Amino acid sequence: MRRRRLTVTAATLAAAAALTGALPASPAAAAPPTPPDKATSLAHLASLRVAAEGSSTGYSRDKFPHWITISGNCNTREEVLKRDGSNVQVGSDCYPTSGSWYSPYDGATWSNPSDVDIDHMVPLAEAWRSGASSWTTSRRQQFANDLSSSQLWAVTDDVNQAKGDKDPAEWVPPRAAFRCMYARSWVDVKYRYDLSVDSAEKAALTNLLNAC
Repeated sequence: MRRRRLTVTAATLAAAAALTGALPASPAAAAPPTPPDKATSLAHLASLRVAAEGSSTGYSRDKFPHWITISGNCNTREEVLKRDGSNVQVGSDCYPTSGSWYSPYDGATWSNPSDVDIDHMVPLAEAWRSGASSWTTSRRQQFANDLSSSQLWAVTDDVNQAKGDKDPAEWVPPRAAFRCMYARSWVDVKYRYDLSVDSAEKAALTNLLNAC
């Protein structure tokens, strides 16, 4: 039986505040490094190599080692949970014991870290089909654990699973207000790692960026 999950909405927080007299904390926005602006993103997109998507033959998530230890007992997933959450407290093993996480993909806020996935903006399988199949394991590990770009996002697990390995021609976040940031982040990652785009993907990204 699937566990029952707690969704914390703005209305719930307001009601709690009215009862307790406390001021609820504002939802924390996910906070990877900010990608380039619209104009730069369009320029970067234009410079990417356009090619038919490659094969998934040989792909395995194990070829992109994650989550790796970042510092002390904290792995990449735990570092993102600390970075992107609000009022996060962790135990000696670095696993969160309290806090809340706002998912920019759908606008939901979660109080249980098990309800939060760390999404690779450009999915590992998509990267494999776009050029990562020829990378070294070290390069793929860097990609899968990259905290220096807009690659890793704390989001609702079900929404992340719906995204799967789809590109922006096949899936965009249900929350329309985030789609500009989504496109900018996607282009940023592909540009940083010199990954190709297919024609439908490029057209979808162009439309998303032009709507920013």
